[in-house]
Amino acid sequence: METDVKMRVAKIVRMITVAPVVALVTLILLYLVRPLIFGGLFQLLMAILFLTVLPLLAYPLQKVLPGFRDRGRDGQRKLAFIMAVAGYVCGTVFAFAGDAPKGVCQIYLTYLISGVILSILNKLLKIKASGHACGVAGPVALLVHFCGLNGYWALLILPVVYWACLAMKRHTPSQLLLGTITPLISLVLVLLIF
Repeated sequence: METDVKMRVAKIVRMITVAPVVALVTLILLYLVRPLIFGGLFQLLMAILFLTVLPLLAYPLQKVLPGFRDRGRDGQRKLAFIMAVAGYVCGTVFAFAGDAPKGVCQIYLTYLISGVILSILNKLLKIKASGHACGVAGPVALLVHFCGLNGYWALLILPVVYWACLAMKRHTPSQLLLGTITPLISLVLVLLIF
């Protein structure tokens, strides 16, 4: 009985901490705390479109797209990754083409570079890095970057996510570590660019 409850809690934690949901919460928090990052509501709404809505579309689309429909969770994960990276690319192009504020460009580039690094690690090098850990650690890093000491509270979510991933046997500690380091490297690269 205790194991069933533990697994249910772990599954709920993983569901509410998927990258697009964490992105949504992060974007809203940043807008509430540091609205100048966005320069207005329009950029916030566009960031929500590219970093949350497009990636989340993978879940309903997986049920109808022939190449993914019959592949179960694996197909869902692959389509989610494709849709996420598509959102990151579109958002980055939109931000730079539309002369978005520096902070918005930093957010999109951090997501985009993280997606590229994960692709290289997972697809080319066949080194499995946790996209889930990346999707949580990236927003945490952005909150710390933009909010300073006020953003450090967000670090508290990482152990909960790690526990859920380990409890469900979805990732190993090394995969979680690689997934966590990925957006940190991306943010450092972005800050060197800007």
